Amino acid sequence: MTFNLIATATAIAGLLLGIGWFVAGGPMLQRWGIDPNPAALLVGRRLGAVYLGIAVMLFFGRAAPPSALRTLVCVALLVALSLLALLGLFELKAGRARQGILVAVVLEATLAAGFAAVLLA
Repeated sequence: MTFNLIATATAIAGLLLGIGWFVAGGPMLQRWGIDPNPAALLVGRRLGAVYLGIAVMLFFGRAAPPSALRTLVCVALLVALSLLALLGLFELKAGRARQGILVAVVLEATLAAGFAAVLLA
């Protein structure tokens, strides 16, 4: 796995998620079995801004050579994506989310594995 590949894949996912939270937060929440109330939609739109920022960072940094900063980006995203996947499973098991969250869990775990592979290469 190369940094360029995983950074590009994560940038695309972040772009799609960011846009999704801005324009279709309600259906995204409903897929997880969560009521799309105004507070949840507000948090979702703010999360969308974070996803878009990460997507921009990764897209423009995808060709970065090995460096301390690139390693830190990989570590940070490995931690964040792993925690998101684990939280998704926890919320599913606790009954606060439905099985629709498993799509996110699989994507997050796959991307986390990609960043781990870059770190171990």
